[in-house]
Amino acid sequence: MSKHIGIVACSSEGALLCYQSICREAVSLMGRHNHPEISMHNNSLAEYMNFVYEDNWEGVAGLMISSANKLKKCGASFLICPDNTIHEAFPYIREEVDLPWLHIADEVAKTAVMNGFKKILVLGTKYLMTGPVYTEILKKYNIQHTIPDDLCRKQIDRIIFDELVYGVINPESRNFLVKLIGNFMAKGCDAVVLGCTEIPLIVLPDHSPLPVLDSTRILARAALREAVG
Repeated sequence: MSKHIGIVACSSEGALLCYQSICREAVSLMGRHNHPEISMHNNSLAEYMNFVYEDNWEGVAGLMISSANKLKKCGASFLICPDNTIHEAFPYIREEVDLPWLHIADEVAKTAVMNGFKKILVLGTKYLMTGPVYTEILKKYNIQHTIPDDLCRKQIDRIIFDELVYGVINPESRNFLVKLIGNFMAKGCDAVVLGCTEIPLIVLPDHSPLPVLDSTRILARAALREAVG
């Protein structure tokens, strides 16, 4: 019997992609039309962002904990959060929730090691790119990383919050991201982390000049392995 997956959601588009990925990829492991039991709880993205704007990660943690506790009551065996940015609140939640979590950046780093990547470009919200989530994890795995300059970070952040979280795919935004990735390939990067769970909606593997580390689907696959393993 598979384990019950609990999804602590933040943005709807990223959570949806993660949920769909689990269900679609489960078929190869569990058989036709089959997937593990999954429950999801989503506080409003606006509530999360109000805390993020204030650099209040304890407030973010409180929302995550409220979702986690509801999912525990639903019978979840373990938890995932398909949002890279709010993983900055993890230090505040580990002791507050009596369920194991899979950490999205840790799963991405494991995949990078498995594929032999040594220097990766990290893309995501401006909070994620300049924050500790990937910096600390990648250092643990001895992986070098880099991020775009301030002007590009602001543009990526705008694309995420004005377009992608609403499911809007703008060809000009795609071209901007693909060109940016190409520039970092020329600087010696050997892979790119799509470290916002919506970026895989706009940068597909066939578009990217670099191999992609799709954080959304990597987390979904890790959850699936945990559920059926």
